[in-house]
Amino acid sequence: MSDKSWVELLFSRRMLICVFTGFSSGLPLYLLINLIPAWLKTEGVDIKTIGFFALIQFPYTWKFIWSPLIDRFPVLGMGRRRGWMLVTQLGLLLAIAGFGCFTPQLDTWSIAYLALGVAFFSASQDIVLDAFRREILDDEVLGLGNAVHVNAYRIAGLVPGSLSLILADHLPWSQVFLITALFMLPGLLLTMWVREPQLARVPKTLREAVVEPFHEFISRQGWRSALLILAFIFFYKLGDSMATALATPFYMEMGFSKTEIGIIAKNVGLWASVIGGLLGGLWMIKLGINRALWLFGVVQLVSILGFVWLTGAGPDPVALGLVIGFEALGVGLGTAAFTAFIARTTDPRYTATQFALFTSLAAVPRTFFNASTGYLVAEFGWSGFFWICTALAVPGMLLLLKVAPWREDLPQT
Repeated sequence: MSDKSWVELLFSRRMLICVFTGFSSGLPLYLLINLIPAWLKTEGVDIKTIGFFALIQFPYTWKFIWSPLIDRFPVLGMGRRRGWMLVTQLGLLLAIAGFGCFTPQLDTWSIAYLALGVAFFSASQDIVLDAFRREILDDEVLGLGNAVHVNAYRIAGLVPGSLSLILADHLPWSQVFLITALFMLPGLLLTMWVREPQLARVPKTLREAVVEPFHEFISRQGWRSALLILAFIFFYKLGDSMATALATPFYMEMGFSKTEIGIIAKNVGLWASVIGGLLGGLWMIKLGINRALWLFGVVQLVSILGFVWLTGAGPDPVALGLVIGFEALGVGLGTAAFTAFIARTTDPRYTATQFALFTSLAAVPRTFFNASTGYLVAEFGWSGFFWICTALAVPGMLLLLKVAPWREDLPQT
């Protein structure tokens, strides 16, 4: 493909749509894992309760259960995709703005229920946007479209993870959440502007929509291999996910201001992660997926130890930037290989449902294990906690011996 063709493709209508879908998907998740913990910490909520808030993300782990219903039944007379996109995005805009009506010390349970609603609408939006994106992208541009989507997803983290934190130093939290919610408007405008995909195929029976994707995966892999693959998906990013679960409260306890966190930690982390994702995609062409999982997994594991060093370094902005940059680079590399592995594992006939299953399983550590992080910090301190996270990154690496052997890699074509 010529340079001109690449430029035209990169700035095409379909890639622009992928920018909007990625931004709309990323904003609510980063709000839950970055802004809400910072808000609770600022308002004096104890660290155990903040850690417990990770449980409200459980809709991300169970979204495969109701994904066939979203796939099967259209709403609002706008088609199978656009109707659900509008419903979920409106729900997110209103729910995010609603946080400003509560006081953390007095309304902890109300905030938890509202956060659960945000997680449900966000997970449901992910289901429909993943299907929509797959239906507008042909195989030739699927990889590029997904890369654009993922990078826009990460860039969305700048809003709740950086801009909103900086605003919180100057504005009331009610205004901060209202401004954050308004960033859902681009996704709503996209929904009203785009056309419904013409290639969407409605499942004809309940078995075809629900049972067959799981039956195919088990039949193709065999029970033993299937269980090993599922275990690997669960463990590969467990240590890294737990290490970053309380990142914002950790930075604040180390003595960094919300503005420093917003400017240094979030921006350095974002761009290092984006660069890691791009480099990971390029290196995988030469390495193959299996070897990339090994090499990038080692970087991901070692990067957790940077947090151990930061506990003794004190509030040094340079040290913060180095640690966050290296950790985010490891996340970007690891995520690139991990996502490629999941895509390779799915059957093209059942990509949506199988992908929902695998990504739901990958979200389990972020939801349930991360709920214990506050108790681990209270019991072992920050340094001990990060050593535990490093140890929990090892099982996923060991499972590579079975699910992605180094010498059995098949280079991508």
